[in-house]
Amino acid sequence: MRYKLLGRSGLRVSEICLGTMSFGTRWGFGGDMEACREVFDAFRERGGNFIDTANKYHEGESERIVGNLVSDDRDRYVIATKYSLSMASGDPNASGNGRKNLVRSVEGSLGRLGTDYIDLLYLHAWDFTTPEDEVLRGLDDLVRSGKVLYIGISDTPAWIVSRLQTTAELRGWTRFVAMQLQYSLLDRTPERELLPMCEKLGIGVTCWGSLAQGLLTGKYTRATGEVDTMRTGASDRLNDHNRAIAEAVDAVADELSTSSTHVALAWVQRRGKQLFPIVGPRKRSQMDDCLGAVGVQLTDEQAQRLEAVATVELGFPHDFLKGEFVRKVIYGDMLDRLELP
Repeated sequence: MRYKLLGRSGLRVSEICLGTMSFGTRWGFGGDMEACREVFDAFRERGGNFIDTANKYHEGESERIVGNLVSDDRDRYVIATKYSLSMASGDPNASGNGRKNLVRSVEGSLGRLGTDYIDLLYLHAWDFTTPEDEVLRGLDDLVRSGKVLYIGISDTPAWIVSRLQTTAELRGWTRFVAMQLQYSLLDRTPERELLPMCEKLGIGVTCWGSLAQGLLTGKYTRATGEVDTMRTGASDRLNDHNRAIAEAVDAVADELSTSSTHVALAWVQRRGKQLFPIVGPRKRSQMDDCLGAVGVQLTDEQAQRLEAVATVELGFPHDFLKGEFVRKVIYGDMLDRLELP
């Protein structure tokens, strides 16, 4: 396992992050403590140190399991958790991005994790109600208190994140070092705004859904007999377009004598130095398969072939500004003499 600095920070994290939304059984899926320990041990044995959870996952059970698993060597691991989602029915302040829910959520997470600090705290989802300065100052206060070391943001529009990051910089408050978002060969829309923004603002990107609910692992395209569509979100995505992408991944995997999982994760990693796939296996064999992606390299031709099948329209103004006529009127007769990205 290789390690990278997370965003514009000195925090060293493993190139693959262990997602724990399947740690627990309160939601009707996932694994018990024994199954989770097997997954965790496989990750730890390969040198993984970056663990992602959230207070909402299995109504707190995931955090308790993570806390138990790291208890014998807590400081070795970088634990990321989240706040924002509702944790109590009937209570309007038990959800959202406001300071009251923020403080309440962090205290709850610290107790469940059995620790006195959180390495990375994400705002889980933008609520479109809390003032931006309240969010930033609340997060900054937690960092200054020592209960949180770094902050991140998840599932939020690019224009909001850029405003928050710029405001934090101008006021001397703690800035985001990470953003979590959905990204895979089947979900490339972050390339429109979110990924370029993160690159420019020094924000690392942790990618959930990098295997597209298992559609890019080969289990649907290579399987014989009845296809398992029980995994959430998989059955309604088995269309011709997505199947073609999955089969292209399978073809590249065959060329490299590796698994489709390896190819899908390797593609995400090659898209930028600051992209960290989050993998959420439910059993050790799946964890071993995901970890096998470490060191897998795609050729430029293979990557281009995958991207040709999984094209994404950038839309306005990006496609407009890339047009030959528009570029000529922007740069005039200097177009062929300027070094442009």
